[in-house]
Amino acid sequence: MMNRLANLARERTGSVTVELALLAPILATMLIGLIDISTAYSSKLRVEQVAQRTIEKVMQNGFVTSQETALETEAETAAGAGADADLTFWLECNEVVQTGASAYTSGCPEGAQYGRYVQVDIERDYTPLILHTFTSSNADGTLTVRGTAGIRIQ
Repeated sequence: MMNRLANLARERTGSVTVELALLAPILATMLIGLIDISTAYSSKLRVEQVAQRTIEKVMQNGFVTSQETALETEAETAAGAGADADLTFWLECNEVVQTGASAYTSGCPEGAQYGRYVQVDIERDYTPLILHTFTSSNADGTLTVRGTAGIRIQ
């Protein structure tokens, strides 16, 4: 009997199979995590591209304050379901920020340095496949991805 136990202790066949069986769940979890991270990053890039395209539209067509709602709606639609776009515009006179449509359109006093700016911020929730229990930034288990783009018009 002792000889059989000694022979069994020296036996090496099947050890690779046992090692693979121990490591397979860890490797599978890592693979799913990498897929999850790459999908979240892809979602972030999409939101950033939508913000940049909205600013490109402003750049090509100019900006009138009455276009604010239409541009926000277009950006939200392009970013996908659950997206929230916020378009802000402001006027700077001698580096003093003035907000509101009337300040934006009225202009600065004579001789002041001025600049008109438009910025779009888009947020969208992303629901991870597996990592939401470890990396959740919201109570409902989602991550918020953001995209921002801006331009100085004058």
